[in-house]
Amino acid sequence: MNYITLKGLVDNKSIEKRCSRLIMGTASFYQFEDKNQAFTIMDQYVQAGGNMFDSAHQYINSEEILGEWVESRGIRKDIYILTKGAHPDDGEPGPRVNPEAINKDVKDSLARLRTDYIDFYALHRDDLSVKVGPIMEVLNEHIAVGRIHAIGASNWSHTRIQEANDYAAKRGLIGFTFSSPNLSLAQCNKPRWAGCVSVNEEISNWHKGTQLPLLSWSSQAGGFFSGRFSPENRENEEMVEVYYSEDNWERYKRAHKLAEEKGASAIEIALAYVLNQPYPTAAIIGPEKVEELLSSINGSEIQLTSEEMELLNLRESKIGGAK
Repeated sequence: MNYITLKGLVDNKSIEKRCSRLIMGTASFYQFEDKNQAFTIMDQYVQAGGNMFDSAHQYINSEEILGEWVESRGIRKDIYILTKGAHPDDGEPGPRVNPEAINKDVKDSLARLRTDYIDFYALHRDDLSVKVGPIMEVLNEHIAVGRIHAIGASNWSHTRIQEANDYAAKRGLIGFTFSSPNLSLAQCNKPRWAGCVSVNEEISNWHKGTQLPLLSWSSQAGGFFSGRFSPENRENEEMVEVYYSEDNWERYKRAHKLAEEKGASAIEIALAYVLNQPYPTAAIIGPEKVEELLSSINGSEIQLTSEEMELLNLRESKIGGAK
């Protein structure tokens, strides 16, 4: 298992947390017939060297299942939890990126997770009508008392993150130390869900310049590269709307070709793409079986050259077959 260093603040002291670059996603745990299925895959993930889990106040039963598992295994100090709050469709309608909603969601998440601190806390969505000042102030109140060790943004534009961090820097506050948008080899035709942000060239260049760590959700594009989908198979309406495009099928073809050369699978190449960016990245994964977990581990260990990355990006490359 490979690792990434993420910064946090504990007892007013800056610390570095060595987190696995494969982050265990828990959003789909509610679909399991039995919570023990979730417990088993988390056990296997930890045995493989994983130590970071992604959850959210908005995910059905996700925090409760994760919290029960962590408590039953007695490993809270050995793992890191990333959870998110302030989602607009969570309890009451409309935008919820405000101090009241943030305070409520943090309190709820701590109780559900059966812990007294959250390692990494991200705002699940943004609300452009709210100024960044009150948001950063309330998050720093939670950092000051130890409820949160680090803050970040999920589905915020890079310009808003920069604005928030500039505000924090001018006032001696802690800023966002990570971002969690969608980054995948397959480019989204439209946001997969309302209010979501996917990495484009501008965002990628900003991360390259700032070196702010990026923790990608849907890092494997919903299984687009798994072999379950084809241009002719249009049964999955969401996949068709979000990922089906001429360019993405070209990326699919190139990923397959590269996979054959490296003795891997196309979905492993797609994951490697996320983890071979010119800035720190980690990938949230959602394996339901040990085979899927092992595949993700294989993908995380693949090194891609700059020429291979250019090939996958559909840019000019010395490798045969590129445009």
